[in-house]
Amino acid sequence: MSAPGFLRRLAAVFYDLLLLIALFFIATALLLPFNAGQAFTASHFFYPLYLLGVSFFFYAWFWTHGGQTLGLRAWKIKVLTLDRKPVSWKQALLRFAAALISWVFFGLGFLWVLIDKNKLSWHDHLSRTALFFDTQNK
Repeated sequence: MSAPGFLRRLAAVFYDLLLLIALFFIATALLLPFNAGQAFTASHFFYPLYLLGVSFFFYAWFWTHGGQTLGLRAWKIKVLTLDRKPVSWKQALLRFAAALISWVFFGLGFLWVLIDKNKLSWHDHLSRTALFFDTQNK
């Protein structure tokens, strides 16, 4: 299986992170009127959960609708199942949760692609998905 290398994946993650930060600003602006326009504090336990939900729907929507976030599209990468079919919502949830766990362990799950013979990360293994080169978007 030919899979994108680590640096290409990292570039796509960086692109998507920029988009996600912009989305966080919009999501926060939509929520501020419900908090009398005040900033959210540590006592607002729901706010990080809200942003986590926004993050999940950002990634999962793109993964389940074409297999590409904008970052993946820019680097001509696509998320598909191991048998190259579209990703389901359940797989998207597993992929997202495992990616979070990978970050908690200092990115070890992402670095795993450097030693895995098929260049699969922890979230690829758990969700039975993989990144493939997008041969149709040239």
